[in-house]
Amino acid sequence: MNGQREASSRLNRALKARHLTMIAIGGSIGTGVFLASGASIHTAGPGGALAAYLMIGAMVYFLMTSLGEMSAFLPLSGSVSTYAARFVDPALGFAFGWNYWYSWAVTIAVEISAGAVAMKYWFPDIPGVVWSAIFLVLLLLLNLLSIRGYGESEYWFSMIKVATIIVFIGVGILMIFGIVGGKAIGFHNFTAGDAPFHGGIVAIFGTMLAAGFSFLGSELVSVAAGESEDPALNVPRAIKQVFWRILLFYVLAILVIGLIIPYNSAELVHGELTDVASSPFTIVFEKAGLALAASVMNAVILTSILSAGNSSLYASTRMLWGLAREGYAPRALARLNGRGIPLNALIVTALVGTFAFLASLYGEGTVFTWLLNASGLSGFIIWLGIAVSHYRFRKAYVAQGRSLEALPYRAKGYPFGPIFSLVLCLTVILGQNYTAFTRGPVDWEGLLVSYIGLPLFLILWLGYKAVRRTKVVPLKDCDFDTDRN
Repeated sequence: MNGQREASSRLNRALKARHLTMIAIGGSIGTGVFLASGASIHTAGPGGALAAYLMIGAMVYFLMTSLGEMSAFLPLSGSVSTYAARFVDPALGFAFGWNYWYSWAVTIAVEISAGAVAMKYWFPDIPGVVWSAIFLVLLLLLNLLSIRGYGESEYWFSMIKVATIIVFIGVGILMIFGIVGGKAIGFHNFTAGDAPFHGGIVAIFGTMLAAGFSFLGSELVSVAAGESEDPALNVPRAIKQVFWRILLFYVLAILVIGLIIPYNSAELVHGELTDVASSPFTIVFEKAGLALAASVMNAVILTSILSAGNSSLYASTRMLWGLAREGYAPRALARLNGRGIPLNALIVTALVGTFAFLASLYGEGTVFTWLLNASGLSGFIIWLGIAVSHYRFRKAYVAQGRSLEALPYRAKGYPFGPIFSLVLCLTVILGQNYTAFTRGPVDWEGLLVSYIGLPLFLILWLGYKAVRRTKVVPLKDCDFDTDRN
């Protein structure tokens, strides 16, 4: 009886170090690198794209180390919300939590819709809604089985993406030196025309926005930390490995693309999911003489989509469960089944994702478009919250007389890291649609579409603050109790 009660109140710590590592890598390597990287090079040139990804990569590094310090000490599912509530302001934790849950729940609809489009490449006559339904059921089953089931599925989904990028980089290097594909390509494309920096600072800034979206999902490792076997050991290990691998994959992949395909090539202009042939990966593989390159890349992109959908359902479910545990959502959503799965939170999240998907099918998708727009800035807002939370976490930790030596993992570069991340995140958020101000009359509709997520977040934050009359938590009163959750 006691064991059953325990199973119904605690998540199972069943994720191993390899699961955490691949969850973080998989969360950051999505369709962006396979499809959108070509457009980034076309916009800013190979040097400009590299500069943008390096800048955002540096920010992500500091954010990951910030998360590593907090989640190794306090490994909690729904951690992003809990850290903000404990170390900044309960109202901020409430706003961050619901913002995070909503953005990932809507993303479920995006991914199952994208999966259906990918399947039409092979089966054009089967209605897309059939594939979307199949993918939704598959994602539900993967998340229903057990936390180990989610971990294993994400491990292999991510492994396919990583293997594809490694093969791509290897083939690309062989092509550059003429070992594969005939004549050596060399390095002249990197400086052809206006390259390596095309369009100047403005183009690099615009590419930084795209690069930021490519890295979204890196924070998933902190959500999964609450179900890790040994978070004090495994979380720091995953943090240390993940950033360098992700940066290596992105930087080398962009470098290879920029060397093989000129930045001003019409082949790089596109990159939509509906045209897998325009993926720079497909183009490079075809130049290398790989048969069925488009079909192979479509399979990889489908894997990326399923991985993103799997992570979306997992992250949003755990966040909703965490909100219920903190009293920010109905307590019924905090219940776990015998396998340690937050079943009620999973069902509610899946229903919201399904509603968003159905909204995309009616009225020309107008409702779905606005749902999606409302979640557009969510990832950057969450990163902002991580930076603020970690800055206050360390300040409170020292203010309460605790020894830094007792931290399982200590972020390097404090306080520069969280301050740098905070400033860069604010810059990216505010510059989301800077062209609305620079091209003739102000584009008010474009501004609303781009920034609608910001006032919604402020309404959640300030509304909760006004109703509950919350205040910024004094450093001496910040809660470091590792057992409360």
